[in-house]
Amino acid sequence: MMKISNLIFLSISFILVMFSITTYVNYRQSEEVRENAAFHANSSTVVRLSNQFQRNVLYIERALRGYLLTNEEYLLPTYDSAFAENKNLLAELDLMLEDTSQQQQKLTDMQLLYQDWVSNVAQPLLQAKQSGEVSAANSALIQEKLNLESIFNLRIQQRFKELLNAEYENREMRRKKLEDSETETKQISILFTSLSIIVGFIIALILARHITNRISKMVRMANSIASGNYNVQVKDRNSDELSQLTSSLNHMAQMLEENFVQLKRKNEELDQFAHVASHDLKAPLRGIDNVVKWIEEDHADELSPKVHEYLELIKKRIERSQNLVQGILTYARIGKEETRQEAINTKELLTEIVEGLPQRHGITIDVQSNMPVVFTDRIPLSQVFTNLLSNAVKYHNRVAGSIKVYYKDEGLRNRFYVEDDGPGIAAAYHDKIFVIFQTLQERDTFESTGVGLSIIKKILDDRKETIELVSEEGKGAIFSFTWKK
Repeated sequence: MMKISNLIFLSISFILVMFSITTYVNYRQSEEVRENAAFHANSSTVVRLSNQFQRNVLYIERALRGYLLTNEEYLLPTYDSAFAENKNLLAELDLMLEDTSQQQQKLTDMQLLYQDWVSNVAQPLLQAKQSGEVSAANSALIQEKLNLESIFNLRIQQRFKELLNAEYENREMRRKKLEDSETETKQISILFTSLSIIVGFIIALILARHITNRISKMVRMANSIASGNYNVQVKDRNSDELSQLTSSLNHMAQMLEENFVQLKRKNEELDQFAHVASHDLKAPLRGIDNVVKWIEEDHADELSPKVHEYLELIKKRIERSQNLVQGILTYARIGKEETRQEAINTKELLTEIVEGLPQRHGITIDVQSNMPVVFTDRIPLSQVFTNLLSNAVKYHNRVAGSIKVYYKDEGLRNRFYVEDDGPGIAAAYHDKIFVIFQTLQERDTFESTGVGLSIIKKILDDRKETIELVSEEGKGAIFSFTWKK
């Protein structure tokens, strides 16, 4: 199979050759038109000079007859000027006509007649008149010369008529030839242009079908890969540029399949590790907690206040460790649970969450009355609200404070807000707080795992949603996140 680039190159080259031929034919036609225009201009000049010559012959004849009959010398300048002009006209006509043309032969015959007429009739009569030899005795001879002059003049006129007729016939032949050439040029131009268009259309159609079909296969393959089916291949027996792309896609799909299998196995191993690790970590923590309780129950009277303080600290550390293990397990499970979408009244959901939060005297939680109903997974949305509200309550630093929950409609999504008037967060920490295990307070002074906000971020990222924070230190905080309706 020829490469697509070579096929396109040959196709364009063929079309360019067709258009080049058409251009050359049109150029030749324009040359013929130009040559015909030059010929027509030359022919018009020949006709004009011929007519001028004939008029001059008539002027010479009339001036000579008038001078012979009236002896008026003012007629002689007309004779002389027409005679001199005819000499120039004959020379110019001789240059303009081709040596082998029919008109040149007619011109030669006419020149001979004209010279014979001038030599044997016109000049002798003029000389005789000017020398005083004209008398009644030779009037018969003069009349004979004048009659001969008329015959010469008629013969000259006849030669000029034949010359002009030949010129007009030649014009007609050239006109007919030009018309035939124009017709032929039009036919050739239409033929090659049509051929170029037809061939170009056929080639474009073949290329379009050839490329479209193969690209469609690759698109279907890409869609299949995007839907999670990596075990797909496209068969291509050609050896062009698209074949290379097909080969690359097949290789990519194969590598994705292998990597996906490995990733799936590693995820399964990670899940198993998370379950085992959480169970193994929780067991000693529960044992330590039980030991602490036994000590308090069995030796409560024997322990000093300082020891009681240490035991309370140990229990808090145990609780934090248990929460940390549970947070890690929750973080690892995000996006892997089976989902079940349902219609959820967010007002009712928030009421349940608020009732389940640890109560703090002086902290009020106000939820907007007309919260929306969304069709979604219940657990992820509940986790987001729970973590945001519990953080707002836990980290509030005032005796009396308020927390507000409300929303705004943004078209396909709702944006939910959790606003508090607590200590606020400096701008330098707005990104840091969403990183797992990151806290803004010392762990020894405040029991925090640093997992809550990272869980929220992962849940939202998994659903291609966003979370934003607007806060300044000492001025409270507003967390807002989007959720599809």
